[in-house]
Amino acid sequence: MSIYTANGDKGTTNLVHTKNVSKSDDRIQLVGTIDELSSHLGLIKTMMSEADDIRFIGNIQRTLNAVCSGVADPFNREFRTEDDRTGQLEEEISRLEGLFHCPKEENILPGSSRLSAELDIARAVARRAERDLAAVSVKFGADNGAKKYMNRLSDYLYVMARYMETTEQPVQKKEEITPFGGKEAEPVAAVQTPMTDEAVIQEVLKRMGIQGRITLDGAKRLIDKIEQEAKRRGKNAVIAVCGPDGNPIAVHVMDGAFLVSFDVATKKAYTAVAVRMSTKELAVLAQPGGTFFGVDKMDNGKIVIFGGGVPLKVGDTIIGGLGISGGTGEEDHSLAEYGLSILNEVL
Repeated sequence: MSIYTANGDKGTTNLVHTKNVSKSDDRIQLVGTIDELSSHLGLIKTMMSEADDIRFIGNIQRTLNAVCSGVADPFNREFRTEDDRTGQLEEEISRLEGLFHCPKEENILPGSSRLSAELDIARAVARRAERDLAAVSVKFGADNGAKKYMNRLSDYLYVMARYMETTEQPVQKKEEITPFGGKEAEPVAAVQTPMTDEAVIQEVLKRMGIQGRITLDGAKRLIDKIEQEAKRRGKNAVIAVCGPDGNPIAVHVMDGAFLVSFDVATKKAYTAVAVRMSTKELAVLAQPGGTFFGVDKMDNGKIVIFGGGVPLKVGDTIIGGLGISGGTGEEDHSLAEYGLSILNEVL
C-alpha cells in the first residue's frame, strides 16, 4: 500500500467531523506547528544522556499528540489536557530552578551549546504553536487545559535550555585571517581547560574545612538533598557516602528500601573511589574482553559493577564517593548524578 493517497492534491484535508477543510485553515496550521514542535523534541531526545530527561520529553510528545487529536475531534473528552499534565511541567521547572540560578530571558543570547540551542528552537516553535492555538480558540473554541499546557511548555523549554548550558560544553570562537586581511570568528568545539591549578583547589578546600575529604556535615547535607529528590521520583533508596580512602562516612536508609541495598550502596561508594570512575563506566569496561574484566571478583567482593556509584570531586581532587541503591542501575546512576550536580551547593 502506497503512503500517498492524492486526497489532498486540491489543497484540502479532513477532520473527524468536517470534510474538505482547506489546508490554510487555522486548525490545520496548528496541527502542523505541533508536529514541527514534536519533531524538534525528537531531535533533542537523541542529544540527551539522562534517561529521566528523555522519558520526560517523550511524555511531552504524547501530550502534544493528544492536543492534535483534540483539535481534529474537539468533542471527544478523551483528548482533553488535564491539569496534572501542566502540573508535571511546573514541578520539573521548580526542580531545575532549584539546581541553578536561571537568568532572565531578556539577558539570554541562544547558542552557547548545541543542545541548549536546539531547546531554544523548540521553545520558539512552542510559542508559535501557542499563538496558533489561541487563533483556533477564537474561531472554533479550544480546550482550556491545552492552552495552559502550551503556555507552561515554553517556560519548561526555556529553563531546560538554561540548565543544559550549565552542563554542556560551550561553543567558543577562534579567529582566522580572511582573504582581505581581517579576522573572522568561526565556532569550534570548546577545548576544556582547567579553571585553576590543583594547588589553588587544595587551598579552597582547606578554607572550606574540607581538607581533601568530604566532612560528616557535608555528607549529611548531600544525603538529605538526594533523599528529597528520591522521594520526588517515588524511589526508596539507601544513600552512602565514603571518604577518599573508601571508609564509610554516612549511610542513610530510606523507609521501604531493600535490605540488600545497604551493602550494595556502600560498595558502590567504595568502588567509585577505588577505580576513580562511576560504577556505570566501570560496568562497560568490566565486560568480557574489557580492560577491567573480572574486577568484581577482586578485593574480597567489595567492587561492584552496578550503576549508582560516583566519585565526589572538587577540581581533580576526589574528596569521597557516593553510592545509591534502590532501583535499576540507570535509576540509581541518575540519582547519583543529581548528587554530583548539587555537590558544590551542599559543600
